[in-house]
Amino acid sequence: MFAIDDLRNLLNTRPFAPFRLLLSDGGTGRSHNPSASGVGGPSPFVPLRALIRRPGGRPAVPEAALQLYDPRNGDLALKVEPLALDADLSEPRRTNYFTIYWAREGHGTFWADLARHDFRPPSLLFFNPYQAVRLLPEAPVRGWSVQFHANFLCIETYHHEVGCNGVLFNDVHSVPLVSLDARQEQELGELLGHVRRELQEAGLAHGEALVSYLKVLLVKASRWKLEQQAVPTGAPARRPPVLDRLREMIEDHYRSKHAPSEYAALLHLAPNSLAKLVKKHLHKTLTELIRERVVKQARWDLLHTLKPIKQVAAEVGFADELYFSRLFKRATGCSPTAFREIETQVRGGSNLSPHFRQPPSPAPLA
Repeated sequence: MFAIDDLRNLLNTRPFAPFRLLLSDGGTGRSHNPSASGVGGPSPFVPLRALIRRPGGRPAVPEAALQLYDPRNGDLALKVEPLALDADLSEPRRTNYFTIYWAREGHGTFWADLARHDFRPPSLLFFNPYQAVRLLPEAPVRGWSVQFHANFLCIETYHHEVGCNGVLFNDVHSVPLVSLDARQEQELGELLGHVRRELQEAGLAHGEALVSYLKVLLVKASRWKLEQQAVPTGAPARRPPVLDRLREMIEDHYRSKHAPSEYAALLHLAPNSLAKLVKKHLHKTLTELIRERVVKQARWDLLHTLKPIKQVAAEVGFADELYFSRLFKRATGCSPTAFREIETQVRGGSNLSPHFRQPPSPAPLA
């Protein structure tokens, strides 16, 4: 029998008591509950706009991590905390949260699953739930981390409002990074300052306010990324047009074609030539690209339907359910069954399409 607590440990998450807002004193391990301080009581919260820095560029006062919990089940819904990395995160880490890193200082390399990318400040890095993430700083990285669960803000549900699904997250064909200029960084700082103040003050309808601020942040970041991807008139293309055709081919055929050679044949290219182009511009292999698209669809089916695992596997082109389950586990860190069980429990069944939701129990007869 699959144990929910075991998977939470795997994903670096754990259940917490409901209705709690914690402010963790960065670096000391202590936490502060604002309700215990009374009106006007002391708080370790330091607004983003009021950072005081030492000569080395580091904050002179401890920064606070703010966490919001879902009152329905006590699970972590939203977390904002300082980002401070001095050494290699040698072991890939997975969570079941959408994660944004704002690197304000430092530079280095990061891995999203097996894809390797470089980053320099200031920039935003985006990671999907269950993705294996590793960072290798070449200089100490300082900034902010934002994590949120789909139960707090589902980017698929709000895709038409936010537009980040397939741009910032769940885009297997581009680098999950947005470079920032001075104006964009100022806008981002103001937005994150609003989020932190809402988390600290927990005022009227603060949950709705937090969702709204987070939506605006994602809309802004999506626009910035799309602007950077646009090629000005007369400028050389950033990547060969054949990769855009490859993207279309994968969307059309990922359910039936899983071999890189099949896509090379469709594009009338030698397999080695196509492999080199993909590796150079997308920083991953064509096999990984195809696998990511397969797993993306499988995750959607597991989240939103009650189709048997065998059927989910067959619909993405795998007759062997066990082989599919091994592929899915390598990609997400857990089996299809475990993935469906924990996500459905965390979301209280709200992830299921209406056709698959359990009807309410009939009232007992008098």
